[in-house]
This record gives sequence, C-alpha cells and structure tokens, in this order.
Amino acid sequence: MKGVILSIEPDARIIDICHSVQAFDVLDGALTVSQAYSYFPTGTVHMVIVDPGVGTARRPLLVSSERHFFVAPDNGVLSLVYQREERLSARHVTGEHYFLQPVSNTFHGRDVFAPIAAYLAKGVDPAKFGEEITDFVRFSAPKPKPVNEHTLRGVVLKVDRFGNLITNITPQDAPMLFTENPSAFKIVVGQREITEMKPAYALGAPGEIFGILGSMGYLEIAANRGAAAQLLGVGKGTDVNIVLGEAAAAGNGT
Repeated sequence: MKGVILSIEPDARIIDICHSVQAFDVLDGALTVSQAYSYFPTGTVHMVIVDPGVGTARRPLLVSSERHFFVAPDNGVLSLVYQREERLSARHVTGEHYFLQPVSNTFHGRDVFAPIAAYLAKGVDPAKFGEEITDFVRFSAPKPKPVNEHTLRGVVLKVDRFGNLITNITPQDAPMLFTENPSAFKIVVGQREITEMKPAYALGAPGEIFGILGSMGYLEIAANRGAAAQLLGVGKGTDVNIVLGEAAAAGNGT
C-alpha cells in the first residue's frame, strides 16, 4: 500500500496511526480513527482499512470534512467521525481509472483505497472521484444505560495493548465518579468490585486495579504495571456496572 501511494505521490508523508486494531472489528477501527484524526494537520488524508467485506458490493468512500479527508469502505468504520463532524460530504468512489489495475478481489487496500488516498494527496479534486451520497452506512456506539436509580451499566468497548479495559462511560454519563473526592461508589466488572479512582496510572499500587479517565475520554479499568483484562479475566463486551450512593455503601444494587 505504501509503495502504491509513493509511486503516485512521491512527496507523500505516510504515518501509521495503528496496526493493532482487532481483525474484522469495525467498531475498534472506528474508535481508533475517531480518537486520532483531529491531531493531524489540515488537509491530511486518513485511510482506514478495516474491511471484512472486501471483494463484495460494499462501496469505497471518500469523505471530506472541513479540515480532513477520509478514505474507507462503506461499512460504518467512519461512524464516530460522522458524529464528531458537523459538516461533511461523502462520495461513492466510482472513478475506477484511479484504481490500480487489475483490482484484486482480496486486497482493495492496495488496489483501491491506497490510490484514492494518493491522488487526493496529490491534489485531485474530490468531486472527480464520484457523486455525493447520503445513504452511507453508520452506526452508534453502544451507550451506557441506567439499570435503576443507583446503577449505570456500560460495556467494555476494547482492550488496549496494555490490558486496560476501555469502557463506553464518560464523565457526562457519571459525573459523580470523576470528581476529586467522589462519594461512595463501586465499579463492578466480572466478579470484582473496584472502589478506587486514580488520576494517574502510577498512583496505583503495583497490580492494583482501579478506574481512571483515559486519554480517549472514557472510563478505563486499569492496573499499575499490569494488565487489568488478564487480572480480571474479562475482555471486550463485558458489562461494567457503576453503583453510586447508598447502594454502593450498602453493598447492593448490582
């Protein structure tokens, strides 16, 4: 893919955002690009290849926001970008003369998406790639839901390479949890009840499991110098219950 890009645009600067997205996991890809793209300069072309539908009728997309371009399959992998951007246009790329020929049925990253990204970087007008569409595939990431007046239920969205459990719970969902001195609470994950929030990983004792507000803006379940996922024996898709107030202090409500 890099060879194709550089053959078309030798002056391109290619930066790898991530190679650890789980195979076939469109949500993981959506999280990864949504947390990274805004830190790049205006005019950056972001190519997102999480493409379990390669070789099928799913469409190649070129999405333009006010500052960035995105090239990706139309499978929802840009859904969280769509949520963040107020103004964008999406085009179904039909200009096959931009593709590398012949087009493989199994490697559209090389033959379709890399050339599109390269020609964009070279300055080709997005309008030349295809017509605008509005029916692109999008999904909403799962949201935390109240179980009762004391309990909020979220879920682990992903496990990062350090073994931290990244949940879908934000400070807006449970503001009391993220105050400097939160009132009684417990975070129930698997068979474990966690009662500590830390402002930094290093403030936990070695192997201690605690909650922390991570750089992605979500509650993480982490362990200092340890993998919380391994210590707890849980992973992506695990329920995370936050119990607040008297129910937490009394040890019930989960």
